[in-house]
Amino acid sequence: MRAPLIAANWKMHKTVADARAFAADLLPRIGDARGVEVAVAPPFTALAAAAEALAGSDVALAAQNVHPAPSGAFTGEISIDMLRELGCRYAIVGHSERRAIFGETDAFIAEKVAALQAAGLRPILCIGETLEQREADRTFEVLSTQLGGSLASADAARASELVVAYEPVWAIGTGRTATPEMAQAAHAFVRGWLRERFGADADAIRIQYGGSMKPENAAELLAQPDIDGGLVGGASLDPESFSAIIVGR
Repeated sequence: MRAPLIAANWKMHKTVADARAFAADLLPRIGDARGVEVAVAPPFTALAAAAEALAGSDVALAAQNVHPAPSGAFTGEISIDMLRELGCRYAIVGHSERRAIFGETDAFIAEKVAALQAAGLRPILCIGETLEQREADRTFEVLSTQLGGSLASADAARASELVVAYEPVWAIGTGRTATPEMAQAAHAFVRGWLRERFGADADAIRIQYGGSMKPENAAELLAQPDIDGGLVGGASLDPESFSAIIVGR
């Protein structure tokens, strides 16, 4: 049985003070949320404050990005050791915004996945199609290409530690959401692809849904057999709505 992973991706939102206030509000709301794992991915500047505020709880700390090199002349980048020192257990890689806005390729994302696995941190690999690609009936083609490229150097021995987040780009921040049936079809395809790549270990890989999950649709999405949690954007900025997804699933 795969325990759902509900992760908050704050993107470029929340200051240090905001992160502390969020944690103080969230923790009493979720209590001991049994049967589900919760993670929060603040911006880099708020990671230390969030780590301190979440200390002693079961809420995991995640980073929104990482550079695969251990150190070097990479102005503005953050290394895995820097994240590990703060207590990060997860790092998001391959988010559609990183791909589209910052030009990150599958090959570069594959370096991040491999480096995170080698360091013992769990990658949350984001994949997903645009509206144009979906309307051209290319969804599975796009997912297969992104999976193949982004997991090209993945350590099969640590496959069960991977998390994949299916995020239909057309549903991110738009208020549009894939129907549970549409989301499940994509997740089932991803699960099948992972089985071909990693064998039986694929059944332990959690596949999150990442397209405008909110309290109103979370329970129905999470009831699907291959949807193992959510990578939550807008709804994760408010402790009340985020906690409602966690405890009301």
